[in-house]
Amino acid sequence: MKKKWIALSLFSITAILLAGCENPLLILDPKGPQAKILSETILFSIAIMAGILFVVYVLYTVVLVKYRASKLDDDYEPPHEEGNKWLEIIWTAIPVIIVIVLSVVTVSSTSKVEQKSVAYADEKPMVIYASSSNWKWHFSYPEEGIETVNYVNFPANRPIEFRLYSFGPITSFWIPQLAGQKYAMSDMVNTIHMSADVPGSFIGKNSNFSGEGFAKMEFEAQSLSDADYKEWVNDVKTTAPKLTEDEFDELIEAEHVGRKTYSSNHLEFKPAPEGENSGHNHGGNTSTEDQHEDHEDMDMDMDMDMDHDAH
Repeated sequence: MKKKWIALSLFSITAILLAGCENPLLILDPKGPQAKILSETILFSIAIMAGILFVVYVLYTVVLVKYRASKLDDDYEPPHEEGNKWLEIIWTAIPVIIVIVLSVVTVSSTSKVEQKSVAYADEKPMVIYASSSNWKWHFSYPEEGIETVNYVNFPANRPIEFRLYSFGPITSFWIPQLAGQKYAMSDMVNTIHMSADVPGSFIGKNSNFSGEGFAKMEFEAQSLSDADYKEWVNDVKTTAPKLTEDEFDELIEAEHVGRKTYSSNHLEFKPAPEGENSGHNHGGNTSTEDQHEDHEDMDMDMDMDMDHDAH
């Protein structure tokens, strides 16, 4: 009995200490619309599973109590009971309904987070190329013509479109408080949308095991006010050195480096593997207008071929 009370006391003290921690699960502390959708989906799924467990444990307790062993004669034979078809239909239909509900919610939320948030539907997204190499992250800003290593700054309250690829093994780009995760690969570009509703500093990481140094492959994602962001960009352009191709090759080969900032980016001499630069365009970055132009060109070619055959 004494050991039981000691164990219970230790458990209570541990629970109280953990309750006072100031580092909650980041995915349940969203700071952007995409992350909020994911957080709500996770909480909804947890509620469904908790409800299922509650029903199962209640039925389990009822069965234990009602059908527990009793002191009956050895020759006792319980009465035969016929099955109830309606009960069988109910406990067969309930799991099917649960799966359908979770599937609809999951597909709907996935579709929403894969697109630009409706809250910023009228705003043009800022494009930032995020590439990985040997346990580090390179962030290229085509609009500003600058580049950073192992940290990324962007304005708050504006849609951000990260275009992901890798100079080495497959990695997974993840900022838990702003969006879900998506792979960065060597021969294609994937796109992930996110935005921050408030200025702040957020942890970013590689969530896919890619070698011995992947645990240190973290970066800071900082959302700034428009004024602070413009001031930072101007400061980078006026004070940071330019990124040369030789230095970039050295960065690619290096295993671990600190934060670095450049007033030019590697897209000028080593473009991302998208569009004309790659035979694989799985990232879906080709615009709708480009697709329409491609279809129109194909239609014109087909019409010319048909006219030539007719003649």
